[in-house]
Amino acid sequence: MNDSAGRREFLRRAAALGVTGAAAPFALNLAAMGEAAAQSASDYKALVCVFLFGANDNGNTVVPYDASGYNNYARLRSNLATPLASLAGTELRNAAGGSLQWALAPQLLPLMDVFNAGRMGVLMNVGPLIQPTTKTQYLAKSVPLPPKLFSHNDQQSMWQSCNPEGATSGWGGRIGDLFASGDSNGDATFTCISLSGNAVYLSGKTTMQYQLSSSGSVAVRGVVESALFGSPAASNALRSLITSTSFAGLHEQAHAQLVSRSIDANTADTAALAGTQLTGFPDTELGNQLRMVARMLKGRTALRKTRQVFFVSLDGFDNHDNLLDNHPPLLKQVADAMRAFDSALTDLNLQNQVTTFTASDFGRTLTSNGNGSDHGWGSHHFVMGGAVRGRRLFGTAPILESTGYGNDDVDQGRLLPSTSVDQLAATLATWFGVSDTDLSTVLPQIGNYSTRDIGLFA
Repeated sequence: MNDSAGRREFLRRAAALGVTGAAAPFALNLAAMGEAAAQSASDYKALVCVFLFGANDNGNTVVPYDASGYNNYARLRSNLATPLASLAGTELRNAAGGSLQWALAPQLLPLMDVFNAGRMGVLMNVGPLIQPTTKTQYLAKSVPLPPKLFSHNDQQSMWQSCNPEGATSGWGGRIGDLFASGDSNGDATFTCISLSGNAVYLSGKTTMQYQLSSSGSVAVRGVVESALFGSPAASNALRSLITSTSFAGLHEQAHAQLVSRSIDANTADTAALAGTQLTGFPDTELGNQLRMVARMLKGRTALRKTRQVFFVSLDGFDNHDNLLDNHPPLLKQVADAMRAFDSALTDLNLQNQVTTFTASDFGRTLTSNGNGSDHGWGSHHFVMGGAVRGRRLFGTAPILESTGYGNDDVDQGRLLPSTSVDQLAATLATWFGVSDTDLSTVLPQIGNYSTRDIGLFA
């Protein structure tokens, strides 16, 4: 794709977004335009990112369950420790074996059915890195480290884009770049879809995210949603005015095309969602977002989609205070919503075609600050789907010693990640259909790792 063709394609796709939002400033995406080899696929696959904003407390999400590990955990975590008795129903029986035992927080009990059925795994101690890093290297600052560690904005960006804050594209969007223009992938508008506002994760260099609300696409008032002044003629006149491309300026023409494509996208999306109502989801923020994702999956045929990337999120995880009051209800909301989504995928016969994973700013300190936990680094996350090698703990689990996590502990129980976001992203991208030669387009730092596939899939 030459520069001229690339810019024309960007304008075409940007116009499809309409008033529902854009992934990054127009000029910045033009400047970031690059070459991407279009890829097509005949089967269907989707990635769903569940982002937990604020930094989920990993210490009370996945808890040591063997005697030595739990005793060290309880002593180090002090007043924040989850009682051992409450973990009896959530023990993770690792199909891969191993001497260490772990359990989920009791509020995550709904996910145990998914785990035990072999459709979910737990990824231990994952986080942003630039290259494999030891504690000695970290302390000596002898290797490059993610910028502004323990900063919410910067580490959110590192998770979503593998670049510092200010990045104009994310790895989900860069995956979308490779598939959006494939002939079998339908309208590029619906390749990257956010149910949670603007997310750099879904912003590509040529592909831009389409934003939905939990109830569907946002219509242009007076043109689609209702007649202007009660008059269809007035609505038609307004549409003609705001979609006319007869203006002399480039920006005016691009804006008119943007609005026109927005109206067309709303029409297509509304038609695709007709008759896709689903029950069984909790009426919560995350539950309603995942319900809409499931509805979009159900309507994918009408949109002629074979590859889609989704983003949903839940806020409230920055619990420096009142952790024991605030954190459990958030975990329950995650568990109930993801369990309902798994059931919906079963009903839609899409379990093997959709992979869902959690992400967050960073983990948190194991030690208590008195009423909560502070900013950390590595954390534990979930990967769910029929294609996942379930009932397993992936990555390298930290070993809790009497003084902390040993060589995995950089201070106060902050975990030095043993698996990088790049490795997780590369594994998901490969399953999605990204070729090995295109991985560096999606993940420029993946060449720093000798292991690109962390074994999530058979």
